[in-house]
Amino acid sequence: MGLFDRLSRLVRANLNDMVSKAEDPEKVLEQAVIDMQENLVQLRQAVARTIAEQKRTEKQYLQNHDETNKWNQRAQLALSKGDESLAREALQRKKSYADTATMLKGQLDQQTGQVGTLKKQLIALESKISEAKTKKNMLKARAQAAKANQQLQETVGNMSTSSAMAAFERMEEKVMAIEAESQAAHELTGSGLEEQFAALESGSDVDAELEAMKQQMLGGASPTQEALPSATSSPESDVPVDAELEELREQLKKT
Repeated sequence: MGLFDRLSRLVRANLNDMVSKAEDPEKVLEQAVIDMQENLVQLRQAVARTIAEQKRTEKQYLQNHDETNKWNQRAQLALSKGDESLAREALQRKKSYADTATMLKGQLDQQTGQVGTLKKQLIALESKISEAKTKKNMLKARAQAAKANQQLQETVGNMSTSSAMAAFERMEEKVMAIEAESQAAHELTGSGLEEQFAALESGSDVDAELEAMKQQMLGGASPTQEALPSATSSPESDVPVDAELEELREQLKKT
């Protein structure tokens, strides 16, 4: 294969590819219908011209046919009058018009057939154009739907779902961290002395235990317990505590 053939084939292939990519179904369908309508106009004009020629040929044929009959009658008249020379001349005129009429009859028959064929083609083309218009609207709707679906798929394909999900995961972790910090702060502030005493005061078991402690303190401690010193406390450190405890006892006795 020569270099020129290869280049020619490559150019044709590239041109065909460019044309295929540039073709818009909607525009192509519109142009196809326009072309068919132009063909319909041309066919109607051709049919009109053929019919006009048919009418003119028919008129000429009828005229020559009438002349043929007229000169035939004149020949008979001249012969009846005994004028053979005049009758011969009339027959010659008759033959001339008859030959012309025969020729025109052939043309008229041919033109009549052409008119019939063109009329059938005209009707068929009109039917095709009507069908093409219906198909055009349907195909345009399908093309528009296909374009919309293609754009949607391209939009979805261009969306970065991984990055979006990663953003959601980061925000979820951040919210969880904030919740943990809030819970920790609540636990730290809720472990204060006031809340501990409030918890003790709200419990019935604590009240019962406190009442039992009061009764034990009012009843006094045993001599054995008073005689045994504490192994972990010194007399100097117990003096303020004992005094405060004695004062608490006195207050309880008064109540």
